[in-house]
Amino acid sequence: MIKTIDMQVMRYINLFARISRVAPKHCFSYNNMIVFVVPKVKVQQAIGDNSVNLKKMSETIGKKIKVVAIPHGLKDAENFVSTIISPIEIKNVEIDGSNLIINATSQSKALLIGRNKRRFEEMQKIVKNYFGKELKIC
Repeated sequence: MIKTIDMQVMRYINLFARISRVAPKHCFSYNNMIVFVVPKVKVQQAIGDNSVNLKKMSETIGKKIKVVAIPHGLKDAENFVSTIISPIEIKNVEIDGSNLIINATSQSKALLIGRNKRRFEEMQKIVKNYFGKELKIC
């Protein structure tokens, strides 16, 4: 689980920590949205009352913000992936050897892949970093 942190990511992490008073473990971009990964017990604190922290961050950065809990092994893969890609509905997430397979309807598949496979490549990078698996969408 090797994740590199560049200057922009470091700025996002520092801003998030100052606003929410929760230190995120990592953040990444998905679908022109910034996703912060925090411990499960700190998710509500990171979001804030009536999502005030997320709104403040969103206004400052100019992008949508999402907060997800740190996945603990492969058992949290479905929850982690579905939280990141919501509101897109998926049927389920399976783990088959070295592959993480997302089962979705045809319309959801198109949304998950995106134009020029942009979203697929972003999600593939996330799955590789957190679970060490290759991504397949069926």
